[in-house]
Amino acid sequence: MAPVKPRYRRPVLEEMRIRSLGVIDDAVVELSPGFTAVTGETGAGKTMVVTSLGLLLGGRADPALVRIGSKAAVVEGRIVMRPDAPAALRAEEAGAELDDGALLISRTVSAEGRSRAHVGGRSVPVGLLAELAEDLVAVHGQTDQQGLLRPARQRQALDRYAGDAVAVPLEKYAAAHRRLRAVAGELEEITTRARERAQEADLLRFGLDEINAVEPLSGEDTELAAEAERLGHAESLASAAQVAHAALAGNVEDPEGVDAGALVAGAHRALESVRSHDPALGALAERIGELGILLGDVAGELAGYADDLDADPLRLAAVEERRAALTQLTRKYGSAGNGSAQHTVDSVLEWAERGSVRLLELDGDDGRIGELTAERDGLRMELSSLAQALTDARSEAATRFASAVTEELASLAMPHARVTIDIRQTEDPDGVEVGGRLVAYGPSGTDEVELLLAPHPGAQPRPIAKGASGGELSRVMLAVEVVFAGSDPVPTYLFDEVDAGVGGKAAIEVGRRLAKLAKSAQVVVVTHLPQVAAFADRQLLVEKTSDGSVTRSGVTVLEGEDRIRELSRMLAGHEDSASARAHAEELLAAAQGSA
Repeated sequence: MAPVKPRYRRPVLEEMRIRSLGVIDDAVVELSPGFTAVTGETGAGKTMVVTSLGLLLGGRADPALVRIGSKAAVVEGRIVMRPDAPAALRAEEAGAELDDGALLISRTVSAEGRSRAHVGGRSVPVGLLAELAEDLVAVHGQTDQQGLLRPARQRQALDRYAGDAVAVPLEKYAAAHRRLRAVAGELEEITTRARERAQEADLLRFGLDEINAVEPLSGEDTELAAEAERLGHAESLASAAQVAHAALAGNVEDPEGVDAGALVAGAHRALESVRSHDPALGALAERIGELGILLGDVAGELAGYADDLDADPLRLAAVEERRAALTQLTRKYGSAGNGSAQHTVDSVLEWAERGSVRLLELDGDDGRIGELTAERDGLRMELSSLAQALTDARSEAATRFASAVTEELASLAMPHARVTIDIRQTEDPDGVEVGGRLVAYGPSGTDEVELLLAPHPGAQPRPIAKGASGGELSRVMLAVEVVFAGSDPVPTYLFDEVDAGVGGKAAIEVGRRLAKLAKSAQVVVVTHLPQVAAFADRQLLVEKTSDGSVTRSGVTVLEGEDRIRELSRMLAGHEDSASARAHAEELLAAAQGSA
């Protein structure tokens, strides 16, 4: 089967289906690959579109969102993407598959609070949705803007804008930083535990000296135990061997006595004389002959055993003394670390082997401290060089970035605003040297990055959180995203309340910049401004209806006359106002003509 030809160069969220979520009973949200504006009266449920997308992105599931009377709320999304897109590859790792070039995602939230997620026909952890979201959608609402106000997020944004100029040295810096942390941790562990390690080494040396003095052999304790048992009962063993020998081979002091060997020999002779008459009897004769040979062999061994048996009490004393020395070792070292409760010489030898290896490690600490210290100092010098390279690259990118955002703000009715980026370091006597100063350092370098705004001439640049009003902040965030559009890998942007506090000409420019952003990414905007909605490639109306007992909202794609009526309502509050209609037609024509 031929591969499905992708419809878009980047992932595009084509549609969402929302069921039993808040005031929405059942609605299909069809999104444009370009600019989609979501409009409707206050309370109609526009924010449910944002909430639905948040659920698809792995957001928190709130059972209070489930529509009253329903068992569960369900949100389904269809995202068209190439098979080699990062999100597609991650989904494939989880067992999901593309359906006709699209990844199907669903999220179910029950009224009891349970949450389930499916991707590409497979049940997956909700956390996977959040992983996919990182490569698919960037959400910008009031809460998300607060996140962008944090210096750490601003540094990440600047790094992303700078591209390889920062990414390459940052990767090297991060690797060196990780190694430095590991080296410093090991060095601290060795030096702070020097006393304990010295005590451990002394105990190991004492134990190894004790073992070396005895020089135990593998299995020696078992062999000595058997020898001691034999020596301790030598007389009874010799007497038993002699009696057994006499029973088998006869007693020299009683030549007329009967023994087993003589009896067997007599039986063999009796059968030999007649074996030729019956083969069966001949076979028995052979077996008796073999028995006689075996009895003779055993009798000979018994005689040799009795003659060789050592009953020397001096040897027994030596064996017991050796066993006592081995027992002392096994009680101290015989069961340590071998997983067995038995005390044996073999386990003592195992302890000695482990102890020797450990002692080498401990004795090598002094040399290891020197090695680690040299490596630490080298890594700190490397970090200093890489940190300076990062600072230089960020400073160069900051100049370009600030200039581009300032230019965008001029188009957003902030002609006198000026954006700068402050890159600074905090002095730290335990830090690394950058620019002739010792400064604090972390996994991303030594730089603290902060976006500053001077809203009008003569104003001192201040952090955007303090130097911008609500409307200005929304425009600054939009300007930042427009500048990012060429370098940001995220293909879809969702703006909620990005036009808060904006009106008039500024609102038109917000719409124009959103349309510009939509040329390189998919843009979804929840807005109450007709000047913004007029620039959209597609306008969706979230509308509330009621039959007197049940209130529900639906989502409709507005075209032609319907779109003029909605823009008129947004302009004047009355969709049938002649002047509002004329203004709406003029606004729509102007927006579409300049898009």
